[in-house]
Amino acid sequence: MNISLYIAKRYLFSKSSNNAINIMTAIASGGVVIAAAALFIVLSVFAGLKDFSLQFSTYVDPDLKLLPTEGKSLLWAERDSSDLIKIQGIEGFSKNIEERIVLKSENKNLLATLKGVDVNFRNVVTIDSMLANGKWVEPKSNEVVSGWGISNSLSFGVFDFMSPLTLYVPKPGKGQITSMRSVYSSAIVTNVGLFDINEELNNEYIYSDIDLARQLVNYKPNEYSAVEIKLKPTADEAKVREAINEAFNGRFIIKNREQLNDALFKMLNTENLAIYLIFTLVIIIALFNVIGAIIMMILDRKQSLNTLFNLGAETKTIKSIFFLQGSLMTIISGVIGVLLGLVIVALQLKFELVMLTPTLPYPVEIEYVNLVIVLLTILFLGIVASRIASGRINKKLIKT
Repeated sequence: MNISLYIAKRYLFSKSSNNAINIMTAIASGGVVIAAAALFIVLSVFAGLKDFSLQFSTYVDPDLKLLPTEGKSLLWAERDSSDLIKIQGIEGFSKNIEERIVLKSENKNLLATLKGVDVNFRNVVTIDSMLANGKWVEPKSNEVVSGWGISNSLSFGVFDFMSPLTLYVPKPGKGQITSMRSVYSSAIVTNVGLFDINEELNNEYIYSDIDLARQLVNYKPNEYSAVEIKLKPTADEAKVREAINEAFNGRFIIKNREQLNDALFKMLNTENLAIYLIFTLVIIIALFNVIGAIIMMILDRKQSLNTLFNLGAETKTIKSIFFLQGSLMTIISGVIGVLLGLVIVALQLKFELVMLTPTLPYPVEIEYVNLVIVLLTILFLGIVASRIASGRINKKLIKT
C-alpha cells in the first residue's frame, strides 16, 4: 500500500481538533465546487449560443458552398453537375446568382442583396419554412420574397399589385453617363412572400428566380455566383471536400456553414476564451484557500509529522502526503462542482428555468468536451496549488 496516499486520505476525511481549520477546509472545498460549477455552466451557455446562432444560419446557408477563386462569378457546365452529384455523400445542390441592388418602392430606396435561386434551392436549405406570410417565388416569374425588415423599411406588403417594386443593378462598364438606363439594369417585380429569421437577414436579403437575377446582372447562361450543396446526414464533410477538390481540380473555394459565418464564430470563440480565462482566474483565487487550508493542516499536525519523521519517514514522503491531500481535495471538489453544473444545465434544458424572452429559453448545450476541459483545468491547477503548499514542509519545520 502507498503509505503517503493512505495517510493523505485519512487526513482529508478526518476532522481536525481545531474547528477553525475544519471551517477553512470546508470553505476551500466549497470555493472549488462553486468555481468548477460556474465554469462548466458558462461553457455550456456559450455552446448553446453557438448552436443557437448556427440554427439561424441553417435556414439560409447550405452545408457546403462552392465559390469562385477569382472574381464574382464561376462557370458551371452540365458536365460539372453530373460530376458533382456522383460524389458520395452529396444529397443535392443548387445554383444561384447574388448581387447588391437598389430596391425602390414608391419614393423610398433601400440597398439590399438580391439572391436569385433555382428550383432546387428549397431542397438545399429550409428558408421557405420561415415564410411568415405569402408564398415562395414561382420559376420564370418576376416575383420576389423579402425579409420583414425590408418590408417595414419600404412600407410594402404581399401581393400589392398597385405598388410594384423596382430593382436596380449597376451595369458594369465605362463611359459617359447619359441616362439611368445606361447606368442601371432594372426590373419591376411583385413581392409575394415575407420571411422572418433574424434582424440581420430580415434587413438584408430579397429572393427571386435565378433567371430574373441573371437578366439584371447580365450573366451568361452557364455563369453563377455560387453552388450550394446539401450533404447526406451520414456524410463525412472532410471526405466530401476532398472528393470535390479532386473532381474539379481545385477550381472552387469550398466553405462550410461555420466558415460562411466566420465573423460570428470568431466573436463567439473569442468571448468563450475570454470567459474561460476569467473563470479560470476565479478557480485560481479559490485554490489560494486550498493552499491556506493545507498549510494550516501542516501546522496543526506538526506533532504527528515529527513522530513520522522519527520513525524513519523522509521529508519527501511527508511532502507527498500533503501534496496528495491537496490534489484529492481539489479533484473531489472539482468533480462535485462539474456534477452540480451538469444538473443545473440539464434542468435548464428540461424545464427552461431561465428565459431570454417570454417564449425563448436561455440556450445551453451539454458538450462532453467542456466536462473534460473543466476537469483538466481543476486537476492542473489543483496539482500546482498542492505542490506550492506541500513545498513549505522542510526538516526544520517538522522538528520544531
